[in-house]
Amino acid sequence: MPSRWTFVWRGRGIALLATVIVVAGGILLGQWQTRRGDAKEAMQASMMARQAAPEIILDGKASALEMSQGEYSRVLLRGQFVSGWTIYLDNRPYNDAPGFYVVTPFKLADSANIVLVERGWHPRDMNERSKVPALPAIDGMITIRGIIRLGAGHLLQLGSAEAIRPGLFMQNLDIAEYAKASGMALLPFVIEQQSDQNSGGDGLVRDWPAPSLGIERHRGYAVQWYALSLMAVIFFVVTGFRSGKK
Repeated sequence: MPSRWTFVWRGRGIALLATVIVVAGGILLGQWQTRRGDAKEAMQASMMARQAAPEIILDGKASALEMSQGEYSRVLLRGQFVSGWTIYLDNRPYNDAPGFYVVTPFKLADSANIVLVERGWHPRDMNERSKVPALPAIDGMITIRGIIRLGAGHLLQLGSAEAIRPGLFMQNLDIAEYAKASGMALLPFVIEQQSDQNSGGDGLVRDWPAPSLGIERHRGYAVQWYALSLMAVIFFVVTGFRSGKK
């Protein structure tokens, strides 16, 4: 008389193969998500170290390549704002209030280099959506403090973007396109202005959102893949015992 275990394994080769595939796939994908989480943790540690380091003086002697590799580093800029080419990055809410970022080019002292500065957030006028803020004029050489960012963030955009021009409300900022439209020699990054000093009392909010690297999301995905592998094993064993009882 065949034992119960004979009934457990008889005719279950396909189920066993499927279980092995699911378990192996779940473990591999879980390890992949774990590695991505570890890499982003290392990136976050590097970012925090840069923010804790002394300020870098961004001037004509600074290497654009070095600066572009130092995202989240604190910098000190001396120069002057370039009038006539301010743009506005739309759909940037702050504390659930609609608004936009004010972006103005800033020419570095003793240099031909120009960098785009995100000067701060301004609420949107819901009665007149095309209205721009009347910012005070800031003439002459000034010093501002900020943080290097490789871009201004990217939002989902439907349709094609308008040609860049002064005073434009736009969804996403392409530094190369801005440089082409304005004819300026732009550095390949932007500066999030942190200091209110020398801002002329412009009333802009400089409480920038903290960067999110999605580390917890990768950890959560890894747990889900490992759990799937475990559930596949449990399902195979339980159904095997049920077949043996029958």
